[in-house]
Amino acid sequence: MTTRVLLLTQWFDPEPTFKGLVFARELVRQGFEVEVLTGFPNYPGGKIYPGYKLKLLQREEIDGVRVTRVPLYPSHDQGAVGRVLNYVSFAAASLIYGLFGARRPDVIYAYHPPLTVGVCAALIRLFRRVPVVYDIQDMWPDTLRATGMFSNEKALKLVSRVCDWVYRRVDHLVVLSPGFKHLLVGRGVAADKIDVIYNWCAEDSLSAPRGDVPQALRSSGKFRILFAGNMGKAQALDAVLEAAELVQQQAPDLIFVFLGGGVEVKRLQELAASKILANVLFLPPVPMAEVGSYLSGADALLVHLKKDPLFTITIPSKTQAYMAVGKPILMAVDGNAADLVRDSGCGKVAESENPLAIAEAALALMRASTNERNVMAENGRRFYQQKLSLKVGAGRFGEIFRRQTFK
Repeated sequence: MTTRVLLLTQWFDPEPTFKGLVFARELVRQGFEVEVLTGFPNYPGGKIYPGYKLKLLQREEIDGVRVTRVPLYPSHDQGAVGRVLNYVSFAAASLIYGLFGARRPDVIYAYHPPLTVGVCAALIRLFRRVPVVYDIQDMWPDTLRATGMFSNEKALKLVSRVCDWVYRRVDHLVVLSPGFKHLLVGRGVAADKIDVIYNWCAEDSLSAPRGDVPQALRSSGKFRILFAGNMGKAQALDAVLEAAELVQQQAPDLIFVFLGGGVEVKRLQELAASKILANVLFLPPVPMAEVGSYLSGADALLVHLKKDPLFTITIPSKTQAYMAVGKPILMAVDGNAADLVRDSGCGKVAESENPLAIAEAALALMRASTNERNVMAENGRRFYQQKLSLKVGAGRFGEIFRRQTFK
């Protein structure tokens, strides 16, 4: 008998999301019947995407996946009020459809954030007696506090209590790192109720990269370490610029390349100019489909986050992409992300926000033999395929869904 899965997620293709259409398609390939319950696409700009019009209900089928869209408040407001309205409106519409409109599923998969999706899933479970698997991608309220999204301690305590309520009422939890599991166990969640399933990356765009790589990444005689992605406060890239300053004289052929956008780009460019860093290059953002070409064109790839307890239990999503593309990694994030690099043998580890340690790791990668770097690259690629890939991760989700169905 086919197992019916309801994927409850506020964000779904064409919006950027970790567990979107590729996940749903893989579940269909495994033999599941999948319905996605989501909103009208408006993230991150807060405007409904072209080709969609806000209405009470929209159904479509994509590659065997049934997609049901319910109305929500598209948030144009970057403040808390707009986000709350966005979250609550989707949760309310999803709850109504989940209780009265959806064909009864065998299991519900709920994607967090936002927390309101978890509340909705728990209420549907209560009334329809359907088991819920809750996928935690952000550890609330820790993330809200660390990013400054909320600073009101009373509000954060309320969020914490609601999280605990949801954790008690769902049937199973999936988290993205061992640190997340450790934290939840410390908060009273039973260890056997939690599975660690690492995120995968956008494999299609990496396996068939498109777009021209600029001359700066093609010319010979330089060793280029590339940071690709958002450049914000959390990335704390001042430390990397200080590392570049440390190595500029002794290793002029070592270049740090920054690809992407973010609120810190302009300030970082000005800081690099003030330090007269000839070994730093900034490149503008490119479409996701072209990122793979840039990663492949670099000699090594950099991950960096600021020193914060939350980030020691976080696996930055670029880690999986870096491994999959097969390049040595300079991991300057403490904790679980560094453990992945050590366990796989795919690069060098440096302490977060430690310019000297970053500089030493960068020099070690540059001075390693071609064979040593090739081994690191192959180690990362193999580790990704065996433990982190879409096929592996979705397969483990499938096992959990079937286990919940036949309890």
